[in-house]
Amino acid sequence: MKLLKVGLVQQSCRDNREENIARSISGIREAATNGARLVVLQELHCGPYFCQTEDTACFDLAEPIPGPATDTFGALAKELDIVIVTSLFEKRAPGLYHNTAVVLETDGSIAGKYRKMHIPDDPGYYEKFYFTPGDLGFTPIDTSVGRLGVLVCWDQWYPEAARLMAMAGAEMLIYPTAIGYDPRDDQEEQTRQREAWVTIQRSHAVANGIPVISVNRVGFEEDPSGVGAGAQFWGNSFVAGCQGEQVAVAGNDQEQVLVVDIDRQRSEDVRRIWPYLRDRRIDAYDDLVRRYRD
Repeated sequence: MKLLKVGLVQQSCRDNREENIARSISGIREAATNGARLVVLQELHCGPYFCQTEDTACFDLAEPIPGPATDTFGALAKELDIVIVTSLFEKRAPGLYHNTAVVLETDGSIAGKYRKMHIPDDPGYYEKFYFTPGDLGFTPIDTSVGRLGVLVCWDQWYPEAARLMAMAGAEMLIYPTAIGYDPRDDQEEQTRQREAWVTIQRSHAVANGIPVISVNRVGFEEDPSGVGAGAQFWGNSFVAGCQGEQVAVAGNDQEQVLVVDIDRQRSEDVRRIWPYLRDRRIDAYDDLVRRYRD
């Protein structure tokens, strides 16, 4: 399979879980109708981004894996004969929760999961209150459409995560995401933030010679505590090719489904002339496992 059609579902989210899931399903069906064999959803697509505030009641939103969402999306993957990447709030045990991406195979089974490793704790993004850091490592998930390097949102800022996925044979990097502006930031600051987000992920494509698929939510969501100004999620979901070129980009203010062709042969072709993995000085990188060099 030289060309792989990939679908990206960029959506807004509301307080109604059933409505959010219905919107995700609608986007998946649209992508599959247009030929997508792999469809990627955004981070925590079953509900609003609840991490704007710390509220123990939000733990009620979590679910086991396998559970209701994997049953729903697994059945859809089987019906449409596609692979789906979902992003869920996982309840692993009482008091133990993860931000988890689940990959569903064409037969509806769980091909694998990835628990978010890097957990932010910033104004409007209080994720350390909710999520235990992942313990599954940076391990690609084998599927019928290829070996997927699935990471989640804040992971996308860390070249180490992308590199380790590539070193383990990932054929593409996939980032379900929920990132937006503080509405009080001026236009220049908003542009700097968005462009930084795009640039760092394109750099992972370049440095590793593999495509990047990034799917972000879109729309304004209020801070339920009333303390913050809310989050304006900037969409801008995109696919970057093996040399960082942007193959397709969604808008920043609307729901959208993209279907994009990824040329799987290009990774081999590009890596032959830009052999970064060959030329790494692994004998000189010991200090990378230190927090800081004084």
